[in-house]
Amino acid sequence: MSPPPDLRADEPLSGRRSPPPAAPPPPDPKRRRPRRRVRAGGVFARLVHFLFLVVVMAGVGGALAGFVVYRQVAADLPDYRWLADYQPPQMSRIYAADSRLLAELAAERRVFVPIEAIPPRVAQAFISAEDQRFREHRGVDPIGILRAVVTNLEQYGSGRRMGGASTITQQVAKNMLVGADRTLARKAREAILAFRIEQALSKDRILEIYLNEIYLGSQAYGVAAAAQTYFNKGLDELTAGETAFLAALPKAPNNYNPVRFPEAARARRDWVLDRMAEDGAASAAEAEAAKAEPVTARPARRTDTVSVGQHFTEEVRRELIARFGPDQTVMGGFVVRTSLDPALQAATETALRNGLLAYDRRRGGWRGPVAKVSAGTTEWMPELQAVQRPGGAPPEWRMAVALEVRPREARLAWVERLDARAAPQPRSGTMFIEDLSWARRALGEGRLGGAPQRMADVLQPGDVVMVEALPATAAASGPGAQNRPARPERLALRQVPAVEGAVVALDPTTGRVQAMAGGWSFEKSQFNRTTQAMRQPGSSFKPFVYLPALEMGIPPNQRFLDAPIEIMTAQGVWRPGNYGDGVSNSYVTLRRALEKSLNLVTIRVAQEVGMDKVAETAARFGVIPNMPKYLSMALGSGESTVLRMAAGYAAFVNGGREVTPTLIDSVQDQRGRVVWRSDPRECADCGAANPNAGPPELTEERKQITDPIAAYQMVNILTGVVQRGTGTRAGQGLNRPVAGKTGTTNDYMDNWFVGFTPDLVMAVWLGFDEPKTLGNGETGGQNAAPIFRDVMEAALRGSPPVPFRAPPGVALVRTQAEGGATIMEAFRPGTENAARPPDEGSPSAQLGPERALPGLY
Repeated sequence: MSPPPDLRADEPLSGRRSPPPAAPPPPDPKRRRPRRRVRAGGVFARLVHFLFLVVVMAGVGGALAGFVVYRQVAADLPDYRWLADYQPPQMSRIYAADSRLLAELAAERRVFVPIEAIPPRVAQAFISAEDQRFREHRGVDPIGILRAVVTNLEQYGSGRRMGGASTITQQVAKNMLVGADRTLARKAREAILAFRIEQALSKDRILEIYLNEIYLGSQAYGVAAAAQTYFNKGLDELTAGETAFLAALPKAPNNYNPVRFPEAARARRDWVLDRMAEDGAASAAEAEAAKAEPVTARPARRTDTVSVGQHFTEEVRRELIARFGPDQTVMGGFVVRTSLDPALQAATETALRNGLLAYDRRRGGWRGPVAKVSAGTTEWMPELQAVQRPGGAPPEWRMAVALEVRPREARLAWVERLDARAAPQPRSGTMFIEDLSWARRALGEGRLGGAPQRMADVLQPGDVVMVEALPATAAASGPGAQNRPARPERLALRQVPAVEGAVVALDPTTGRVQAMAGGWSFEKSQFNRTTQAMRQPGSSFKPFVYLPALEMGIPPNQRFLDAPIEIMTAQGVWRPGNYGDGVSNSYVTLRRALEKSLNLVTIRVAQEVGMDKVAETAARFGVIPNMPKYLSMALGSGESTVLRMAAGYAAFVNGGREVTPTLIDSVQDQRGRVVWRSDPRECADCGAANPNAGPPELTEERKQITDPIAAYQMVNILTGVVQRGTGTRAGQGLNRPVAGKTGTTNDYMDNWFVGFTPDLVMAVWLGFDEPKTLGNGETGGQNAAPIFRDVMEAALRGSPPVPFRAPPGVALVRTQAEGGATIMEAFRPGTENAARPPDEGSPSAQLGPERALPGLY
């Protein structure tokens, strides 16, 4: 048996063994191994591949890092969606009754104008200056960024501030949402918000917000306010040059102020004009013509603004704040219509100042110079310019220094600037001793020195005083001229009075305040003496004592005893007296007692009707709401305001209706909707479509606080006060029915006159802020009544006389008044013959010193 085949993996199955492979020959040490060839293109490809991987990895890493930064920055971005309904803060405007502007109230001086009302050229001027590709980009302009980078590289090292590439949308985001800090984080937030704003709002809405929100210098926000501030024009009135100047301001409003930097303002405006010409907003010819225009400074004051009535305007502002709050008042964009009559207001302020000056010249004396400086020929100008101008000095007064003082005249000089850009120029004039008879030296406590005999009694070289230049007058001749000699141009010495006053005039039918002067000047004191000063009304309160008697049916010809009276009080015996201690010791009518302002009769009338009734009447008329029930109050020792007294008297002339004084007619919001009005009357038929329905009827909402007959009786009696009593100076030269009552308090501390015509009520007060005597014999009839007359003459000039309207049912009987005058007396029906004889009727009609009733004090 043969052996098994050798089965191995390295052997074929044939069974025949192959010979083993031959061993490789040993290497030849002398033979060199051939080199492998490496291609240059392969290395470069590998390098590119490597760099590509690096870039991809860096890009991915950068993208991841950017995404993380984006998420962090975007995580706390403010909500931008409210911009869709955003209404920027707007200044509120206060208008007079004739629609002239009184004042503007603003935290930011802005007038909102919708994009539809903004002229296209104005809008395009800002696009050309700030963001030429505004209509193309989506919030951020890459081309603008590249341009800014190139420009900044070119200007590197020049010291100039690096320029930015913010679009208008980015500026909206910065101004409205993220702030203005110069950091990369803020720029990133700004860019993200710009993209989002562009997605949420239209281009026109973004531009509208920008043009109304942007700050343009001089406290002007938005294009409309800037147009008014710099040029006193509306947007549709701007020239191409003025439009370009406004568009030049957003970059740096203070650096392009035309007053401080006229050349820089002009250069920037011309640059904007070139950009406008590039964009087609202006033709090349228009741009060249506009470059020739000067950049004029803004007016110091708007020409259409009323220059009077500052106390009135401040009172309106306080009322708006009380009604709507401070934020809405200054940022709500209110249009406030008021009742102020600018012409009457100007006449009121002039009359009050003249009255205060007249008293000051008569009683105040000369209180000395404002300051003292060197009187040399060269050094006086800078020293004079450094002296502070006295508060309240009218603009026509000049501060002058006495350079030379002679016995009968003095030469004074002052500085006058005819143009804002011109250098101040010296001027001089002469003051004469003949014009200084009033300038007696004030010695204190109301005492005055003698009249000056020579100029040195008033002035010394170097004295700084207020003067007013008076024009030269020609010599007068002919009948009535009294041969008045010619007077050369001269200087009049002036000083701001220490005494103060207040005047208010209102419509008795509606209560609308038409004029209000709260003092000598608002510049001197913002304290409004018509509404804020509580003063004793004195005898001007007496009508509210006599009115209850008329309401009770006591006729005006009822007689009361005018004789001394003693009143027992907790402090002792009170012995009131009449002015000047004039006592007739006889019986006088109620009419005569009020015409002559007899205190003793007033006390007896108060006892007759009772102090409870007097206090109730004072409250009913709003004069003194919570008056103590003391007999002394019947003589006006309580406290009231000028405005309350005027409103109380208004109820007499309007037939007994309550009068609520108002300064504001209506308030409209930004969209013109009326949010408040003072007239409470309702008109149900005012919107009737039928033209044949007749005129609509207004419902009367005012309260009837006294009956019309009693009110007319009081009017009739107060007419006699002006015709025959203590108020005759109030009606001089008016030639029409005028009624009113004087008032003078103890020690002549307060002077009053409150009076009226059928269409106007006025209250006048004069006194010192710190109560002290005006001087012996200084009465309301002497000081307050002439002021009333001057204002009333201005108010009624050119109008026909109108009688007081008698109500139905009153009995008018022709009688003879005390003193012999024939008058038409007003009686309640059935009381024409009801006057009791002096020896009958009430005890108070017969009281003498021995019959005095104990009274309250």
